[in-house]
Amino acid sequence: MKATLLLTLFFFPLLCQAARPNVLLILVDDLKPALGCYGDAVAKTPHLDRLAARGMRFELAYCNQAVCAPSRFTLMLGSRSTSTGLYGLGSRLREKWPDAVTMPQFFARHGYHTQSLGKVFHIGHGNEGDPASFTTPPFKDKVIEYLDPASTQGGQLTREEALFTNQKLDQIRKLPRGAAWEAPEVEDDAYADGRVAQEVVKRLHGIQEPFFMAVGFVRPHLPFSAPKKYWDIYDPDKLPLPAHETLPIGSPPVAHKRGGEIAAYTPVPEAADAIFSPELKRQLIHGYYAATSYVDAQIGRVLQALEMAGRAENTIIVLWGDHGFHLGDLGIWTKHTNYEQANRIPLLIAVPGLTSPGSRTRQLAESVDLFPTLAELAGLPAPTGPQPIDGISLVPVLKDPTTRLRDHAYHCFPKQTLGRAIRTERHRLVEWKKPGAPAATAQIELYDYVADPLETRNLADEQPETVKRLRAILSRHPEARP
Repeated sequence: MKATLLLTLFFFPLLCQAARPNVLLILVDDLKPALGCYGDAVAKTPHLDRLAARGMRFELAYCNQAVCAPSRFTLMLGSRSTSTGLYGLGSRLREKWPDAVTMPQFFARHGYHTQSLGKVFHIGHGNEGDPASFTTPPFKDKVIEYLDPASTQGGQLTREEALFTNQKLDQIRKLPRGAAWEAPEVEDDAYADGRVAQEVVKRLHGIQEPFFMAVGFVRPHLPFSAPKKYWDIYDPDKLPLPAHETLPIGSPPVAHKRGGEIAAYTPVPEAADAIFSPELKRQLIHGYYAATSYVDAQIGRVLQALEMAGRAENTIIVLWGDHGFHLGDLGIWTKHTNYEQANRIPLLIAVPGLTSPGSRTRQLAESVDLFPTLAELAGLPAPTGPQPIDGISLVPVLKDPTTRLRDHAYHCFPKQTLGRAIRTERHRLVEWKKPGAPAATAQIELYDYVADPLETRNLADEQPETVKRLRAILSRHPEARP
């Protein structure tokens, strides 16, 4: 009897650990909900559509800041940018928060084997990511990548290649621009996302359990470099062109954007106020959809490998886009705004035995919610920091999609001043002011997505009562860190 008790006490922790679910966290750069499962009639994304059919689709999920590095910090810390002060592409996590416990670190402390493959934390612009977050050294590959020498003016180092590899950061404007797209006849593994998928496939057959595997894919981030076969599945004449290409009437100049990242690529005009030809717009949109289909195929390879390794029935799968992407709407390209297209993201969660197949919810969700959600799903204690934990667990929603835990999502964007925003199911309110400045100094934007889904008009002056109600909600959030 005593021997049996001793054996039970010895093996019980091991049995509990073995029973814990694995976590496969898939991150995709610049991925907006331009997916078949989100109702996009043009997108060809069969693998992500099948993933959505296995679990829950969040229809109103939002990033906390529409910039690569800060968005990934919010995900991995469970903290909003306004709580941490990590607003920039070059922000260094450990300089501001040396003792922060990231999501993979948290899982590692509870017995998980954690790995990073591809673009997980942002590396570039002077930022080195956070390799300390993982049990093993991260598997890294390129973000900006070309195969055709003509795309780089004969094989030269381009501006964006230099930025994303921390080279010649003081000489960026002197470097040539790279092409905005290329479509060579090559196999999938010729580009980084294919190589990352192949490495994941290999590791899924040998990684110890329980595991927390973060897998980051870079397309459809610019340049739209994708094998020609993914371009060929689209008819350019049937691609959706922007329906409204002017900035919202009555919106403050601080909220506007022209040029920016898109101008770092040829043949895009460099002038901020340049007019894009219809042919250029169509080519860029074609490139975005082709790159999305390419990354969809790589995710399909990963999901198939999970099945083949016999681990799908004990693995939580999350698909997360780090932020959205403007494709000419409001006359804006790429991200870096507080508008809908830059901030709405795809979020798919499949939990074996919990999520109903093909379920969907209109519960407003934020990137910061994934840390506490995954901790609860894994049977771990709620994360407590030391960084502020702003997210909430979405597990009740995964059990019942009609559950409502909050009435808004929160995001921000820093420019000359800081734009803090809340998005309810119907409205978005943006308050532009310097942190700590009096509320009366703010410039306000208000949009109604029932009456005006294309954000054609700032309604703040026309609907003062709605502004008052939503500003009262925003005021419940702590003032932003500078």
